[in-house]
Amino acid sequence: MNSPRPTDTPDGPAFEGRLIDRPEDDVVDQGAAFDIRTLLTRRSVFGALGIVAGAAVLAACTPRGSTVPATSAAASPSVAPSAPAATADAALPAGEIPEETAGPYPGDGSNGPDALERAGVVRSDLRSDIGGGESVAGVALTFTLRLTDMAQADRPLTGAAVYAWQCDAEGRYSMYTSGVEDRSWLRGVQVTDADGQVTFTSIVPGCYPGRWPHIHFEVYPDEASITDAGTAIATSQLAFPASVADAAYAQDGYGDSARNLSRLSLDSDMVFGDDGGALQLATVTGSAGAGYAASLVVRIDTTT
Repeated sequence: MNSPRPTDTPDGPAFEGRLIDRPEDDVVDQGAAFDIRTLLTRRSVFGALGIVAGAAVLAACTPRGSTVPATSAAASPSVAPSAPAATADAALPAGEIPEETAGPYPGDGSNGPDALERAGVVRSDLRSDIGGGESVAGVALTFTLRLTDMAQADRPLTGAAVYAWQCDAEGRYSMYTSGVEDRSWLRGVQVTDADGQVTFTSIVPGCYPGRWPHIHFEVYPDEASITDAGTAIATSQLAFPASVADAAYAQDGYGDSARNLSRLSLDSDMVFGDDGGALQLATVTGSAGAGYAASLVVRIDTTT
């Protein structure tokens, strides 16, 4: 079958209103970023025609890190409250989510173990091993990521796969740290819904020497792409407000986290230090006793 032909414009060849990234290649060979932009534009047309339900433009407050005062009670084993929903008129973050290192413990096949090849990795509750088992201990947390596509006026990035992973309360990473190499907790994938949103159930991560408390995540074009780490279109980290970490680390099970945190700041952290984590600092509600709910808007420019 013949490849679709681009249209000449004053800015260069284009297809369905989008400039061709590589004019020397056919339209069908432009790559994942161009394909995603094409898919999202078609979905918006379908929505206008009433064939597919339209989705509101995602938004969320700029990072505030506000919390409800913590209690001294032990962490509840129940699921933390749902993350606060974004409102349509709330301001978007000032820029694209920063590209960060996946670190030495990604579990995506790029550095040894590969959780993304395992059956059951697509799940919302990360507290047990992939496939089930006993949950890890820690202060209850739900965290929600809302993805928008900057190349499409910040429309929700739907159908993308988000892989999230983190350390436990003691600062250990499953599949890597000595003694838990055979475990796979605190790793999992969700696919963004019509609002570009995924929500995971987890625990507040511990703080190990040299790093501010954080959660890693990678964004893939779709679920089928997760078995190849090279197809990720964004890799970044979510940061926690100091008040949340302080309250969580006062609970049992967090070892030296409080002492490690006292020696750090967002400005001195090797990852968040460039801008104090301004675009990665989650908005958090809840308490150490009842559990926390964190949310972060993740803006991605799919043209890059």
